[in-house]
Amino acid sequence: MASDRPNDRFHGRVRGSRRACAFPGCRETGEFRAPDPLGQAASSNGPGDYQFLCLDHVREFNAGYNWFDGMTMEEIMAAQSPLNLWPSETRAFGANGGVDSPPKWADFKDPLDAISARFRERMPKERTDGQILSPQDRTALKTLGLGVDADRRALRTAYSEKVRAFHPDKNGGNRSYEKALQDVIAAYTHLKTSPAFL
Repeated sequence: MASDRPNDRFHGRVRGSRRACAFPGCRETGEFRAPDPLGQAASSNGPGDYQFLCLDHVREFNAGYNWFDGMTMEEIMAAQSPLNLWPSETRAFGANGGVDSPPKWADFKDPLDAISARFRERMPKERTDGQILSPQDRTALKTLGLGVDADRRALRTAYSEKVRAFHPDKNGGNRSYEKALQDVIAAYTHLKTSPAFL
């Protein structure tokens, strides 16, 4: 299929333009668009106003044009920063031809198991029963002093022992363990509803 615009050695030429060159006194056709120094400058509201110049005058304009003119050093550095063009880090493509790899589970929550189900077969099995532990599961098990293969009975036993050790009613009124008691309660509450322990 032939292109409507044949190849042109001059990038940016607007063919068929009937505008006159904006340079005072020039009678050539203005086929090249350039920022208009007397018009509205480019901003977040739009690209700004343009003028149309002939080839000779657009070359002259480009030779003297300084995009950074009027900017502070901080504004120039910000404009040149790659973060200005691409503000957030994107997930890298896999080296295996674009096949997805499991995401980092610590980065998000998946309460409906919508994403983790897709990768379940490829995930490393950390427990002998094949269940997968989240980073929160591992932290909670460590708080309770349990290994990765602990079951619900071990959870209840460890929880009871820790509560007896840390609760002021059980340890002679010693309140120095209140933070540890709160951590134990939070860990047990998390693990008893975790998919690995249901």
